[in-house]
Amino acid sequence: MNWHTAVEAVKSHVFKIESPSGHGTGFFCFLSDDKVMGVATALHVVAEADKWQQPIRVTNYELEYTKLLTVTDRVVLDDGTRDSAVLLFDPGEFKLPESLLPLIPADKILKTGVEVGWVGFPAVEPNTLCFFSGNISARIKEDNAYLIDGVAINGVSGGPVLQIRQDGAIIIGLITAYIANRATGETLPGLAVAQDVSHIHTVISKLKSLDEAAQKKQQLEEEIQQPKVEPVDPQLPLPDVPLS
Repeated sequence: MNWHTAVEAVKSHVFKIESPSGHGTGFFCFLSDDKVMGVATALHVVAEADKWQQPIRVTNYELEYTKLLTVTDRVVLDDGTRDSAVLLFDPGEFKLPESLLPLIPADKILKTGVEVGWVGFPAVEPNTLCFFSGNISARIKEDNAYLIDGVAINGVSGGPVLQIRQDGAIIIGLITAYIANRATGETLPGLAVAQDVSHIHTVISKLKSLDEAAQKKQQLEEEIQQPKVEPVDPQLPLPDVPLS
């Protein structure tokens, strides 16, 4: 797989996320049994709008889908210490991608020097999904994050960070910040920051547990409403029933 193929595979999963204060990027990461959709993004993309109960618009240009979410239409599950969030909402009649993009396992960490790429909607071209690439510069263990030798422009926050492998692209994190180099007093090229997918794994695990609990509850209710009746073998004699 090359980067062009990887971007083509991920385009239908990536959303532009807009609020009255600006925009960012997110990606499709979860679908519950009752069709509640999860879009992962950086917390700072949605935090202000959610706090002040402002509308949030999600748009997928590849699938020609857009939806305006009021405060009653959505739930934001966040990790404030990691600048990571999952936006949950009912997509309605939206035709979802056939499958989710795989996340790197929670116990796997990329090594320094590994090449990665990311996509998003930069402020310089806000309606066009753009591609960027770089290499892992370091792992920031205490923040569950990576420093990347690459550019992160306003609007790309929340965009998926990908690694390409022989069997396809895998998501290893999401863009959350850019640290400019101002050591000499002027702004020089710096490093992008990517949050890993640990919070997303946690949210998905909890939501799957809720799905399983709901399924078990529904099965139990159905069994109570429709108790099983054992069929009577016609070859066996019926028990004597005394007449009153």
